[in-house]
Amino acid sequence: MRVTLSFATTADGYLDDNGPERLVISTPGDWEAVLRLRAAHDTILVGAETLRRDNPALLLRDPAVRELRRARGVRPDLAKVTVTRSGGLSPAMRFFTEGDADRYVFSQTEITELKDVAEVISTDGSITAAGIVTELEKRGIDSLLVEGGARILAMFLAEGMADEVRRAVNPRLTLGPERGGARFVFTPPPGAECRHEEVDGMEVTTCTLRPDTSAEDLGYLAQAVAAGRLCTPSATSYCVGAVVVLPDGRTFTGHTHETSPTHHAEQEAIRKALDAGADLRGAAIYSSMEPCSQRSSEPESCTQLILRHGFSRVVFALYEPDRFVRCRGARTLREAGVEVRVYPSLAGGVREANAHLQ
Repeated sequence: MRVTLSFATTADGYLDDNGPERLVISTPGDWEAVLRLRAAHDTILVGAETLRRDNPALLLRDPAVRELRRARGVRPDLAKVTVTRSGGLSPAMRFFTEGDADRYVFSQTEITELKDVAEVISTDGSITAAGIVTELEKRGIDSLLVEGGARILAMFLAEGMADEVRRAVNPRLTLGPERGGARFVFTPPPGAECRHEEVDGMEVTTCTLRPDTSAEDLGYLAQAVAAGRLCTPSATSYCVGAVVVLPDGRTFTGHTHETSPTHHAEQEAIRKALDAGADLRGAAIYSSMEPCSQRSSEPESCTQLILRHGFSRVVFALYEPDRFVRCRGARTLREAGVEVRVYPSLAGGVREANAHLQ
């Protein structure tokens, strides 16, 4: 999933003021650019406090934009996501009542009054950006636009879950601490590629925090999917292929049970790399299926193995189904700081290799 953060601030860094009415920071031209950015995504996320304060519908109202989305084969309205810790959301909010879109609420508790208007995703602990992205990916969402508020934006940045940031500053609007509400200051990290432009009087900075690696990823992942077809089908395990790619470009491929009846594909590929004397810190591993997070045949899961060896990236095609266990590999890896990419466009080949389990 590609994640974009988008927000507008005053010249002194405020997202809003402390008055009862919604503060308009963007100029008309900048707002049009934001709407185009929304239209390019599958989903939009705002925090519960934003819903309570502004009561936005988060719709795409431009008929031409809606028609373009229909032509792309997607619904004209974006799926909508919010995050609440208190559970204090009314089903009468425009977020729930307007538009033809799926709605998701991440909450630390069940919210029975929303069960007819949204899918409430209850967490088994604190709400994290890694958990949000993982659960949305499992529901087929490929791109997410995060528009705030301040705590939500800070959470995605702190966890390294943002790919791009668009910050628009109104240089003619200053609030000061007396009038200012939530404040948010974004400092581009070292190495980020940023471009600056003026959009209808707004100073807009767009920074790429993580480059698009999809072309390279799809190539290696296709090799992993092909390797998964080499394993002998088993009633107690999935047929999976894996490719380890070292920073120096060397690759090592393995598949389930290649040398041992208890080895998973990731183990096989990692063992070949270690036998060749490779240092795996900073390497990437491509697996046709989400790395396992618990198992009974060996004491260490593939997720633990990947973390122990210091891999920096994990790429896979299909989330592990809940057939044997409930896998938490992707979320665990993300919460440990590993970059995880998922390409469901290649999942068909993984399902074919595991047709014996369907």
